[in-house]
This record gives sequence, structure tokens and C-alpha cells, in this order.
Amino acid sequence: MADAPNPIQLQKHLKGVDYPAGKSDLINTARDQGADDTVLNALERIPDREYDGPNAVSKAVSEAG
Repeated sequence: MADAPNPIQLQKHLKGVDYPAGKSDLINTARDQGADDTVLNALERIPDREYDGPNAVSKAVSEAG
């Protein structure tokens, strides 16, 4: 999908997250790190649950498309 961030871009904005982390923690951290709308919108679309690490977040973003 054209408006999905690539995993490197996504993880750059999630630097410093303490996993496991919930959806709201991920969104707040990304916003604090200066994430653009593409990253924030992608995080808004993932299921609201706990994520155990960066790979789980990347997978959820790609599946939520």
C-alpha cells in the first residue's frame, strides 16, 4: 500500500519504546519522535493490544495495510 511506512521509517519513530507496549504507547512515542501522518495513520490502524517488540509492530502494520 502506497501510504504504509516502510519498516525502517516506522522503527525510527518508535525508538525508545519499552516493550511490551500498547497501541497508545506506540502512537504517543511516534508522535513525540516527530513521526509524519503516514506513520501515525499506520499505527492508528493496528489492533489495540500489547506488542512484544518491533517485529510484532511491523507485522501488524503490514497486515492492517
